[in-house]
Amino acid sequence: MKVILLERVEGWGGLGDVVNVKDGYARNFLLPRQKALRANANNLKVFEGQRVEIEARNTKAKDAAGTAGEKLDGTSYILIRQAGESGQLYGSVSGRDVADAVNGEGGKVERAMVVLDKPIKTLGLHPVKVRLHPEVTVTVTLNIARSTDEAERQARGENVINSQFEEDRIADEQAVADLLEGGAGQAASEFTDADA
Repeated sequence: MKVILLERVEGWGGLGDVVNVKDGYARNFLLPRQKALRANANNLKVFEGQRVEIEARNTKAKDAAGTAGEKLDGTSYILIRQAGESGQLYGSVSGRDVADAVNGEGGKVERAMVVLDKPIKTLGLHPVKVRLHPEVTVTVTLNIARSTDEAERQARGENVINSQFEEDRIADEQAVADLLEGGAGQAASEFTDADA
């Protein structure tokens, strides 16, 4: 189906472009959301008559998104989630979780604005793109941790998973050394002396 784009649509074109898209994409996405008009002689005349008004409205929306984007760009949000020892989350972080975190801190983001290729399933710092307008995209950072203490350590640049494994290794080595120095090592030597 041929449509006239009323705003920039990623991968298809900009305002005023006449493009050929699949029928379902046009009927289910572009047309209901007023992102396009069917490309026929009547709609072309209507579009040309209102082009200046549509461009002004699009510019105003872009400027508003740019202002909001300046406040959001580079901000960091902490999400506390349960996870296993290897850092795998019990569940995942989706676009809705990101939007809720941003909105909880005073931002205004809809779930559809969050660009996640796949859900986040590990602890750590994750950059996430938020598309406020087809021409305005900002990046926020999600700090996903099991506790606020862990989130602070991650924010300082520490890899908490590797640190935990290192702490466990040192504790195991210390326990083995204690066994050899004190309890188990002496008992074995006393046992061999009694046999001799």
